[in-house]
Amino acid sequence: MEGKKLKITLVRSTIGAVRKNKEIVESMGLRKIGKSVILPDNDATRGQIRLVNHMLKVEEV
Repeated sequence: MEGKKLKITLVRSTIGAVRKNKEIVESMGLRKIGKSVILPDNDATRGQIRLVNHMLKVEEV
């Protein structure tokens, strides 16, 4: 996993989401639908993705 990155894109709105899920998405740096961030591929990031995977699109970079 050394040096690997993930491109994470928000594809669904957080308007009707549970508060915890909104906070997770915002902590990843995603604010608007269609915006992307590049984060390291580690256990912490994978855990966040697993909790809100229904709102995200994930690609390896």
